Order: sequence, then C-alpha cells, then structure tokens
Amino acid sequence: MKKIYLAGGCFWGLQKYMDQFKGILETTVGYANGKTESPTYEDVKSQVSDHSETVEVIYDPSIISLREILEKYYVVIDPTSLNKQGEDEGRSYRTGIYYTDAADLDIINEVTASIQAKNTEKVVVEIEPLKGFYPAEEYHQKYLEKNPQGYCHIGGCFFG
Repeated sequence: MKKIYLAGGCFWGLQKYMDQFKGILETTVGYANGKTESPTYEDVKSQVSDHSETVEVIYDPSIISLREILEKYYVVIDPTSLNKQGEDEGRSYRTGIYYTDAADLDIINEVTASIQAKNTEKVVVEIEPLKGFYPAEEYHQKYLEKNPQGYCHIGGCFFG
C-alpha cells in the first residue's frame, strides 16, 4: 500500500471524489504542511497555522497507479487558482501534492507538466514533501456522506 496527500480546496469534496475509485483503500481528511503541531479546524480556517486542507489517500498501486490518481485529481481542481478553489479562499484552500516517497516525484512532475502544457496560465499546485499531517476532527471525516447537501466546490457530476 502507498500514500499520497492531496490538497484541493475544501477537503470534503475531494475525499468523497477519491473514495469512489477502485484501488483507493482509505482516505482521511486533515491538515498538512503548516507551521504548528496538532492544529484545530479553527486554527486552519483562520489561516493562523498555515496548514492546507488535505486528503490522505491510501491506495493499492497494483489496482490504481499514482499517475491515475493525479490525473483524476487534476480533473476536479483549478490548478491555476492560487489559494482559492470555488468559493473557498485563503492559503488553507491552496492546492498541493505532498509526497512521502521521493520516488513518486518524477510521476508527480510529469503529470503536472502535462497539465501545464494544456494551460496558458501558470500551474500553482504546491509540490512538496509531506511536512506533517494531522487528521481533522471526526465531524469532518466523510462529511458529504453524513451531510449530502453540504457545500462543495466539486460539482455533483463528479461523484459516481
């Protein structure tokens, strides 16, 4: 099993989106690559901790590849929007790909370069090693399953 961490604006929709694909074994929403330890949602939302809302994706590479995951990720984000996705604004809503295995960096860069080639504006997705991940509070986990009418910048047409 492997892990990749994806920040794509509000984490509720990205979690629901990723959960639908065969080979994705588990997802957890949380906070990544900030300045403090054990941030709360209030710390993150207020931009105090500089964490991004992020989804930890645990997957089986024999069923779904990192390349496939990243290609799916890029379908539901605006990679040229800095610190904003949909109606959500601020650094906590930035886009990012955070890796724990340096061997994944070549694939991450290749997929991102292919996305850049399709855009006239600069792709602003952070690509960094994971510097810490803290699971979000329980009420955020699988939020859109618990609250089907909850807000999400990812359109319902992307949910299978």
